[in-house]
Amino acid sequence: MRAFIAVDLPAELRVELGRWQEKLRKSARGARWVRPEGIHLTLKFLGGISSAQVIEVSKILSTLPRIAPFEIHFKGFGFFPHAGRPRVLWVGIEPCPTLEALAAQVDKSLETVGFAREQRAFKPHLTLARFRVPRPQPEIEEAISTNGPTVLGPITVREFFLFESILRSQGAEYRKLARFPAIPNSSGKRQID
Repeated sequence: MRAFIAVDLPAELRVELGRWQEKLRKSARGARWVRPEGIHLTLKFLGGISSAQVIEVSKILSTLPRIAPFEIHFKGFGFFPHAGRPRVLWVGIEPCPTLEALAAQVDKSLETVGFAREQRAFKPHLTLARFRVPRPQPEIEEAISTNGPTVLGPITVREFFLFESILRSQGAEYRKLARFPAIPNSSGKRQID
């Protein structure tokens, strides 16, 4: 099965992201839009893993220092790798040291069970669309600037999940395999800073 570790999003934010997708859809050429219910904040992509590895990964992640709930703010749009040859249209996330520390902890811990550490810097984002052919999208850029600055959220992160990705003809479907909750600040347990 294909798997990844991610923060899930509240329904209200998904609705707002869906509205933005509708605004931008008319301007896009060659885009495959992510269904709003499938948008998530990836901490680490694992790729194909076995049922035994699901158990291993779950055990490792359950031993991580717990996090206190924290807020993340979404702002602006961008393209990977860049606007001149876009492969992905995304919503950005304002810098958040706690989120970055969590992603680093997940990445480091899974190295112990055979998952290579990420070579690229962690760039948290929400993928809205993927482009079949990487060519400039000036219409999307214009639609974004016409609709004004984009500020979504904030949301409070209280947990993250191990997800299974099931590829279907109408797009990927995601199923939660394991949950890793945060703890309240007053618990006295070790936390990621």
